[in-house]
Amino acid sequence: MADGEPRWLTREQRQAWIALSRLTVWLPAALDAQLQRDAGLSHVEYLVLSWLSMSPGRSARMSDIAARADVTLSHLSRIASRLEKRGWLRRTPDPQDGRATLAVLTDDGWAKVVATAPGHAEEAQRLVFDQLTADEVAELRRIAEKVTTAIKPGADLPTIPGASD
Repeated sequence: MADGEPRWLTREQRQAWIALSRLTVWLPAALDAQLQRDAGLSHVEYLVLSWLSMSPGRSARMSDIAARADVTLSHLSRIASRLEKRGWLRRTPDPQDGRATLAVLTDDGWAKVVATAPGHAEEAQRLVFDQLTADEVAELRRIAEKVTTAIKPGADLPTIPGASD
Protein backbone atom coordinates (compact mmCIF):
# COMPACT_ATOMS: atom_id res chain seq x y z
CA MET A 1 0.00 0.00 0.00
CA ALA A 2 1.21 3.45 -0.83
CA ASP A 3 -0.35 4.89 2.32
CA GLY A 4 0.53 1.89 4.50
CA GLU A 5 -3.10 0.95 5.11
CA PRO A 6 -4.05 -2.72 4.72
CA ARG A 7 -6.53 -3.61 2.02
CA TRP A 8 -9.37 -4.62 4.33
CA LEU A 9 -11.98 -7.02 3.02
CA THR A 10 -15.34 -5.63 2.10
CA ARG A 11 -18.38 -7.03 3.88
CA GLU A 12 -19.15 -9.32 0.91
CA GLN A 13 -15.50 -10.44 0.67
CA ARG A 14 -15.40 -11.11 4.41
CA GLN A 15 -18.53 -13.28 4.21
CA ALA A 16 -17.09 -15.17 1.22
CA TRP A 17 -13.77 -15.58 3.04
CA ILE A 18 -15.45 -17.03 6.12
CA ALA A 19 -17.46 -19.44 3.96
CA LEU A 20 -14.32 -20.49 2.05
CA SER A 21 -12.40 -20.94 5.30
CA ARG A 22 -15.12 -23.22 6.68
CA LEU A 23 -15.12 -25.19 3.42
CA THR A 24 -11.35 -25.70 3.46
CA VAL A 25 -11.55 -27.07 7.01
CA TRP A 26 -14.83 -28.98 7.04
CA LEU A 27 -14.76 -30.66 3.61
CA PRO A 28 -11.36 -32.38 4.01
CA ALA A 29 -12.36 -33.48 7.52
CA ALA A 30 -15.66 -34.93 6.25
CA LEU A 31 -13.95 -36.76 3.38
CA ASP A 32 -11.28 -38.07 5.72
CA ALA A 33 -13.92 -39.32 8.19
CA GLN A 34 -15.80 -41.18 5.43
CA LEU A 35 -12.63 -42.81 4.10
CA GLN A 36 -11.44 -43.78 7.60
CA ARG A 37 -14.86 -45.23 8.48
CA ASP A 38 -15.50 -47.09 5.24
CA ALA A 39 -12.01 -48.01 4.01
CA GLY A 40 -9.50 -47.54 6.83
CA LEU A 41 -7.64 -44.91 4.79
CA SER A 42 -6.84 -41.26 5.32
CA HIS A 43 -7.82 -38.86 2.55
CA VAL A 44 -4.19 -38.32 1.50
CA GLU A 45 -3.55 -42.10 1.46
CA TYR A 46 -6.55 -42.55 -0.81
CA LEU A 47 -5.40 -39.70 -3.06
CA VAL A 48 -1.97 -41.33 -3.46
CA LEU A 49 -3.54 -44.69 -4.36
CA SER A 50 -6.12 -43.16 -6.71
CA TRP A 51 -3.53 -40.98 -8.49
CA LEU A 52 -1.40 -44.07 -9.04
CA SER A 53 -4.44 -45.97 -10.33
CA MET A 54 -4.90 -43.31 -13.02
CA SER A 55 -1.22 -43.03 -13.95
CA PRO A 56 0.30 -44.86 -16.92
CA GLY A 57 1.53 -48.23 -15.72
CA ARG A 58 -0.05 -47.46 -12.34
CA SER A 59 3.22 -45.85 -11.27
CA ALA A 60 4.60 -42.37 -10.78
CA ARG A 61 7.68 -40.68 -9.41
CA MET A 62 7.50 -40.01 -5.70
CA SER A 63 8.43 -36.37 -6.37
CA ASP A 64 5.44 -35.98 -8.72
CA ILE A 65 3.07 -37.49 -6.16
CA ALA A 66 4.48 -35.23 -3.43
CA ALA A 67 3.83 -32.19 -5.64
CA ARG A 68 0.23 -33.27 -6.31
CA ALA A 69 -0.44 -33.92 -2.64
CA ASP A 70 1.49 -30.78 -1.59
CA VAL A 71 3.51 -32.73 0.94
CA THR A 72 7.25 -33.01 1.45
CA LEU A 73 9.06 -36.06 0.16
CA SER A 74 9.70 -37.17 3.74
CA HIS A 75 5.98 -36.95 4.56
CA LEU A 76 5.14 -38.85 1.38
CA SER A 77 7.76 -41.45 2.33
CA ARG A 78 5.91 -42.06 5.63
CA ILE A 79 2.61 -42.35 3.75
CA ALA A 80 4.20 -44.75 1.25
CA SER A 81 5.62 -46.84 4.10
CA ARG A 82 2.12 -47.27 5.57
CA LEU A 83 0.73 -48.22 2.17
CA GLU A 84 3.62 -50.64 1.55
CA LYS A 85 2.97 -52.37 4.89
CA ARG A 86 -0.59 -53.00 3.75
CA GLY A 87 0.65 -54.38 0.42
CA TRP A 88 -0.97 -51.65 -1.68
CA LEU A 89 2.15 -49.91 -2.98
CA ARG A 90 5.77 -50.73 -3.63
CA ARG A 91 8.70 -48.45 -4.29
CA THR A 92 11.33 -49.13 -6.90
CA PRO A 93 14.16 -47.17 -8.54
CA ASP A 94 13.10 -45.32 -11.68
CA PRO A 95 14.70 -47.19 -14.61
CA GLN A 96 14.90 -43.89 -16.54
CA ASP A 97 16.70 -42.08 -13.70
CA GLY A 98 18.30 -44.10 -10.91
CA ARG A 99 18.24 -41.06 -8.60
CA ALA A 100 14.42 -41.05 -8.61
CA THR A 101 12.04 -43.49 -6.96
CA LEU A 102 8.80 -44.75 -8.45
CA ALA A 103 5.72 -45.61 -6.42
CA VAL A 104 3.91 -48.53 -8.03
CA LEU A 105 0.35 -49.56 -7.25
CA THR A 106 0.18 -53.28 -6.52
CA ASP A 107 -2.68 -55.54 -7.59
CA ASP A 108 -3.96 -55.42 -4.00
CA GLY A 109 -3.67 -51.62 -4.11
CA TRP A 110 -5.69 -51.55 -7.32
CA ALA A 111 -8.33 -53.73 -5.66
CA LYS A 112 -8.41 -51.32 -2.68
CA VAL A 113 -8.97 -48.33 -4.98
CA VAL A 114 -11.71 -50.19 -6.87
CA ALA A 115 -13.42 -51.08 -3.58
CA THR A 116 -13.02 -47.60 -2.07
CA ALA A 117 -13.83 -45.37 -5.05
CA PRO A 118 -17.63 -45.83 -5.10
CA GLY A 119 -18.08 -44.71 -1.49
CA HIS A 120 -15.70 -41.79 -1.92
CA ALA A 121 -17.44 -40.68 -5.13
CA GLU A 122 -20.83 -40.92 -3.42
CA GLU A 123 -19.59 -38.75 -0.53
CA ALA A 124 -18.19 -36.17 -2.96
CA GLN A 125 -21.53 -36.19 -4.81
CA ARG A 126 -23.51 -35.83 -1.56
CA LEU A 127 -21.37 -33.11 0.01
CA VAL A 128 -20.49 -31.04 -3.04
CA PHE A 129 -22.09 -31.80 -6.37
CA ASP A 130 -25.64 -32.49 -5.17
CA GLN A 131 -25.60 -28.93 -3.84
CA LEU A 132 -24.64 -27.33 -7.18
CA THR A 133 -26.07 -26.81 -10.63
CA ALA A 134 -24.03 -27.80 -13.70
CA ASP A 135 -23.17 -24.13 -14.23
CA GLU A 136 -22.03 -23.82 -10.61
CA VAL A 137 -19.81 -26.91 -11.01
CA ALA A 138 -18.13 -25.28 -14.03
CA GLU A 139 -17.76 -22.05 -12.05
CA LEU A 140 -16.35 -23.93 -9.04
CA ARG A 141 -13.70 -25.49 -11.26
CA ARG A 142 -12.84 -22.12 -12.82
CA ILE A 143 -12.59 -20.41 -9.44
CA ALA A 144 -10.59 -23.23 -7.84
CA GLU A 145 -8.11 -23.28 -10.75
CA LYS A 146 -7.74 -19.50 -10.64
CA VAL A 147 -7.07 -19.42 -6.89
CA THR A 148 -4.74 -22.42 -7.10
CA THR A 149 -2.73 -20.68 -9.81
CA ALA A 150 -2.43 -17.59 -7.58
CA ILE A 151 -1.16 -19.77 -4.73
CA LYS A 152 1.40 -21.59 -6.88
CA PRO A 153 2.20 -19.23 -9.78
CA GLY A 154 3.94 -20.92 -12.66
CA ALA A 155 3.35 -24.37 -11.26
CA ASP A 156 1.73 -26.91 -13.48
CA LEU A 157 -1.64 -27.70 -12.00
CA PRO A 158 -1.86 -31.43 -11.39
CA THR A 159 -4.23 -33.11 -13.76
CA ILE A 160 -5.83 -36.48 -13.59
CA PRO A 161 -3.79 -38.71 -15.89
CA GLY A 162 -5.89 -40.04 -18.75
CA ALA A 163 -8.82 -37.70 -18.02
CA SER A 164 -9.96 -35.96 -21.16
CA ASP A 165 -13.17 -34.31 -19.95
